[in-house]
Order: sequence, then structure tokens, then C-alpha cells
Amino acid sequence: MADATTSWTLRSGPYEAAVDAVGATLRRLAHAGRDLVVPFPEGTVRPMYRGAIVAPWPNRVVAGRYRFEGDDFQLALTEPERGHALHGLVNWVRWQGVEAGEDRLLLRHHLVPQAGYPFALALEVEYTLTGAGLTTRLTAHNTGTRNAPYGCCPHPYLVAGPGRVDDWLLTLPADRVLETTELLVPTGLRPAAELGFDFDRRRIGELGIDHAFTGLHRDRDGGATVRVEAADTGVELSWGAWAPWVQVHTADRPEPENDRVGLAVEPMSCPPDAFNSGTDLVVLAPGQAHEAGWTIRGW
Repeated sequence: MADATTSWTLRSGPYEAAVDAVGATLRRLAHAGRDLVVPFPEGTVRPMYRGAIVAPWPNRVVAGRYRFEGDDFQLALTEPERGHALHGLVNWVRWQGVEAGEDRLLLRHHLVPQAGYPFALALEVEYTLTGAGLTTRLTAHNTGTRNAPYGCCPHPYLVAGPGRVDDWLLTLPADRVLETTELLVPTGLRPAAELGFDFDRRRIGELGIDHAFTGLHRDRDGGATVRVEAADTGVELSWGAWAPWVQVHTADRPEPENDRVGLAVEPMSCPPDAFNSGTDLVVLAPGQAHEAGWTIRGW
């Protein structure tokens, strides 16, 4: 019988994490008592997409319309102010607890075929907390009988330390940025330096960012890392070759309590509107799986 718990707490060394069943959401992550992500209180409605798991597409499908293998589909418009389908289908569903321990949690959700996305997926999220930080692994299995378009990302808002986004230093190892219209419809790639988005341990200041970056600089193992630093503390998010893109957002909001309080860093398997462009889109054959993983570490 599935675990009916709605929230879990993980602990290991100086780290503590809280995960909610709705959206498999990372509600809090702290290192030595200091928040590494923007938290929210247990039992409240999650602000925006803070900490949620995003699948089966990251970011937007423009106008919610796409064509896949000869068929046309229309998704519900979950971003009505811009007219798009935003952040997939699983960030507001309740995931089921499968295994829960002191430092590890496994959650599962079966995405049923539905209007706009008539594909069956079995999704698992594993959170593992160690002295090296919080590692998350998301696995998607195509349990249906037809190919399925797929993409994913996490949605944490990183907190470097005291102050706000403006005060922090950003290291973002990416050469190119995806330009968009006012409605965030992709228009094409530009060198990041041309737009002032080249960040090599540079102060963010008042710059507003809500862009997808690619051309990532990777280490010898194929990993990429985005780092945010305050005066004496910091946080970084690292991921592997599965994500050739990363969305970065300075969380510019009209509500003072939410405005620029954390930096959204979202490693993505494909860019915005990949269901239409086909760029880096994962196509899962029946029985095939896709795995994504990332680690958040503080100091």
C-alpha cells in the first residue's frame, strides 16, 4: 500500500531537507541551519513552482499547441497571461511515497494519457542526502504503446546567503543564450556576452534574467555547475550531460516577499518550446527510460 504521508524530512550531517508529496517538491534545504533554497511553510500552497519537479516538458509549449509524429495536440493553457502551457503536468499532482528513510526518499507518480498528452509515463524521484549535499534523480519510463515526447527539469530557487539576488555573485558557465519575445516565445540564440549575460563570478546587480542558456562549459566527467555566492557563504547546483540547457531567473515578482529573494536555476533536458522546435527533445519509445540527476551543495 502506498505511503499516504504528505511531507518528509531528511537529515545527514549538516544538511536537512523537507520534501512535499505535491509536485515531489523540495520545500526546504538547509546547510548548518542556513537555507540553500527559498523555503515555504509546511501545509501552505506552494508559491509559484518553487522547488517542484517539472515533467514531461520543462518551461513552455507556446500556445499549448504542438505536432508530434503526424498528430496535432492542444494542451491546457496553464500560463494564461502569456497564453502558454507551462512546466508540464506533474508539479501539482500528489506523488506517492514508496520508500522513506533518514537520508533517502523515493516517490512515484503514474502519468495517465490525457487530452493534449495521450502518453503513459511512470515517474520516480529519488532524493538522497549525504555530507556532500542533496542529490535528486528523476526517472521516466514510457509504459504506453507509442512513442512519447519528453523533457524535464527541477525548479529550485537558490539562496547564496544574506541579502537578495542583487547582492550575490553568479558563476554561469554558458556561451549562448536563447532570446525571446515579450511573451517569452523563443526567437534564436545569441552569444551570452552580447546581452551582458556572461557571468564569471560576477555580481548580478539589478539585471533581470529569465533566459535559457546553452553552450555549457563542462568538467572532464561531463558535468556543469552554476554557483551563487554571498560574502562568506554560497550554494551550487551541478548536473550531468543529460541537460544541455539551464534556465536562470532572477525571480522578479510584484509581491515584495517574493521579489528577487532567490535565483531560479533549472537544468533542462531541452529548451523552451522543444515540443515544437524538436531541439534536444527526448523521444521515449515504449519501454524506454530517461534519467536525470542533479546535486545542490552549500558551504
